Amino acid sequence: MIFKERQIQAAIFDMDGTMFDTERLRFKTLAQASTELFGEPIGEDILLGSLGLSAKKAEALAKQRYGEAYPYAEIRKRADELELQHVRTHGVPVKDGLSEVLERLKKNGLLMAVATSSRRAIAEEYLINANVMKYFDITVCGDEVTQGKPHPEIFLTAASELNCVPEQCLMFEDSENGLLSAAGAGGLPILIRDIKEPAPYIKLQAFRFYEAMTGFLADLVEFTPNLPVPELTEPFPQALNDVVAGIHGFGAIGGGYLTQIFSHWDGYTRPTEIIGVTGNATLRGLVNAFGKFDVHYGDLAFDQTIDRVRIIDSADEAAICDMYAVSEIVGLSLPESAIKQQAGVIAKGLIARHERHGRELTVLVVLNKVSGAAFVRKQVHDALLKRVSSELADEIMQKTVFAETVVNRIVSKIPRETLLKQVRINFGAFEHELGANGYPAALKAEAGRALPADLSVKLITDRLGQASRLTHALEKLHMGLFQSGPDMPLYAEKGSKILERLRQVHTVADITEIQAIKNKLLNGTHAIIAWYSSLLGYQTIGQGMGDDRVNALVRRLINDEIKPAMLLESPRLATHVGSFVGRFIQRCKASFKDPCNRVGRDPLRKLQRKERILGSIDLAAKRDIPTPMLEFGIALGILYAVRLLTPDDEECKRIKALYEKDRSVAAVLTWSGPYNGKVYQGLDATRDAALISRISAHFANLSDPASEHWAWPLAPVSEHEMA
Repeated sequence: MIFKERQIQAAIFDMDGTMFDTERLRFKTLAQASTELFGEPIGEDILLGSLGLSAKKAEALAKQRYGEAYPYAEIRKRADELELQHVRTHGVPVKDGLSEVLERLKKNGLLMAVATSSRRAIAEEYLINANVMKYFDITVCGDEVTQGKPHPEIFLTAASELNCVPEQCLMFEDSENGLLSAAGAGGLPILIRDIKEPAPYIKLQAFRFYEAMTGFLADLVEFTPNLPVPELTEPFPQALNDVVAGIHGFGAIGGGYLTQIFSHWDGYTRPTEIIGVTGNATLRGLVNAFGKFDVHYGDLAFDQTIDRVRIIDSADEAAICDMYAVSEIVGLSLPESAIKQQAGVIAKGLIARHERHGRELTVLVVLNKVSGAAFVRKQVHDALLKRVSSELADEIMQKTVFAETVVNRIVSKIPRETLLKQVRINFGAFEHELGANGYPAALKAEAGRALPADLSVKLITDRLGQASRLTHALEKLHMGLFQSGPDMPLYAEKGSKILERLRQVHTVADITEIQAIKNKLLNGTHAIIAWYSSLLGYQTIGQGMGDDRVNALVRRLINDEIKPAMLLESPRLATHVGSFVGRFIQRCKASFKDPCNRVGRDPLRKLQRKERILGSIDLAAKRDIPTPMLEFGIALGILYAVRLLTPDDEECKRIKALYEKDRSVAAVLTWSGPYNGKVYQGLDATRDAALISRISAHFANLSDPASEHWAWPLAPVSEHEMA
């Protein structure tokens, strides 16, 4: 690996104060042990002076102060006992960023060693407890060298055992004595600040100095490759980082897609926790009780388990504010109408974040709206101005990146009835297994027994056997919440460092280009498929795509009308269009669980001027490209609404009322009344008269169920029809 223009073969880590935040704990236990055995605590200046020293040199330093009778060896032994007791109860306090650093170094081919002044018994206990022993090829401990730090022996020994020259070894230290030891060995010392910073003239011997391990991590990311988009079936990283990720809006996209993006993370590690927000009490209770859920990918007959997720109530403002304060990234996946309602809560969360630590936050805006990020930014900024000064509001906004996104995946919730049925079946099987094996009684009996001092292997295996069988029974519990298409990448605009690291996120300089592909090339086409399939009697998109008429329509309107117009307008889109189209058609053909009434809903919104379908017609007209298939699709949408194939759709009812007043397609296409707080943008009766006439002709032909026009996409288009 190349780091800062140096060839690196190995990384050698000091333990206490460098990897683990144990120096403060050590000070506390030594002071307590000294009080117990000597009657007074050991002085802080002696403790600071002992940092990085071997046990013998630390003992000599203490006896200079307290005399030769000072029972240092007994005090150190008692401190070891107190420290181990604390670690076994509370765990080893690991430095932030350590797991990510170790993963990146190891996965990029470095040899790894520990070089610690601690005794092997203590070192191994800590390394195993912190679950980092697996990263290290060798461990060199203080009781295995003749000369302790600041002598270079321990680092020279570690480099030699790794068969590496010291000049190609990064040597991580936190203390002055450790730095002198690493520099004396001829290595590349990486100084991580802990309790006591070395004197300036000694600090100059460091190859690089960082205020914290996270500072080194930020540099390391620049010298280690970003991993490619994962295969769908690729497992999530085993190692956890220190990141918390939030999802504000735990619906289909939030729960069924963003959780997967966050779980794959950068491929090296993944977040320690994902916090989701929903008002669905059933969903919240089940996820929190199970501790996991599944996403089903029908195309591959594959179920992916998402864990380390906790769900909070959308009515719990304090919990949501805390989520914004502790998360490094928040996926915002709410309907546009809910953004205005939640802007105040988001503002409170950003204020709480600023007051706690002031770190930058990335808000990944997943909103089915062009310029969605700008819309959210304005709503949140306005909400901030109601609560803090304009100067503070601007400061908070400067530290918040609102990233625009484009989702190229279809995700749907599993119906509530199906969900509850599978939960009952799974839990019934679980209870049956518990009853058959008597786990609760056996485990309760074992839990009440203290472990004897002479712990035998048989006793350990007996107790672990009971626990593992219960764990096995729990692992059989599955709860599928979402059905998903297989498309992997999420497109996001550049501007956030954290997004550059995520494996499933493609960052682009101009997100509007990707939005144009999706909105004009795919979204409008998707709606037309749903309308045509419904009118032909099909229930799902997959069923409709099996009809040659639907298939022909899709290919002709994409390949002959939308795609050529887009590429003439923006040639740069050619690099994305092909993959988008191929995945889209493949996805539609497999969408047997994607209802047409879901995709075809809200036809009035989809038939606005400059939206989706009519926007594509305008673009094609600029390039003199005829659009008979798109016009046919508009006629399908109006007929879909007039026939009320989705009787509860309010927009279908409005279109039907507009049409039936004068039995006129033109009345629908040119309507301009109030719509969602704005004025609906319909066609102009005079300027668009020719277009309206062609659409009306299609509608008239389609109104007869026996008309051959229903199969028109299969036939060649005549010059008359294209005119």
